[in-house]
Amino acid sequence: MNGSRSQAETKSFYISKSMVWEAYLRVKDNRGAPGVDGVSIGRFEQNLKGNLYKLWNRMSSGSYFLRR
Repeated sequence: MNGSRSQAETKSFYISKSMVWEAYLRVKDNRGAPGVDGVSIGRFEQNLKGNLYKLWNRMSSGSYFLRR
């Protein structure tokens, strides 16, 4: 192989957009603190649709990683 991963090796997960929406609502209802990236709920909501889509896309493709 030439260093790239084949499609069979690529991780992907079934995560529906409604699951991401429900998780967001739970965080908001619990007055969630900023994440490891320091982004507050208020700042996240400034581009809510785009941020939720980006989060869903990264999580469902397996490219979202928690940084510690």
